[in-house]
Amino acid sequence: MSDAPTVVLYSRPGCHLCDEARAVIRRVAAVHPFALTERNIDESDQLLRTYLERIPVICIDGVESFELFVDEPRFSAALAARRAERSQEHPPGD
Repeated sequence: MSDAPTVVLYSRPGCHLCDEARAVIRRVAAVHPFALTERNIDESDQLLRTYLERIPVICIDGVESFELFVDEPRFSAALAARRAERSQEHPPGD
């Protein structure tokens, strides 16, 4: 099992804060690899209702971790901590 966290970015086209979050995500991914999924909230009424006033929203392993702004050092630290937690949950040879 991989220790790499799963990150979901909820965004929409034309959102400059989403573009800024995406840039942070790309920089951090170079140091702390993770699986990334980007969801366009315009593609679902439920996502639109849930996230419209809050995008970008970033979830790490299903937990909402950031909204509106992504602090790069905090994002990096959150990924490193989550990777460590995952490796303890699933030790090698398990």
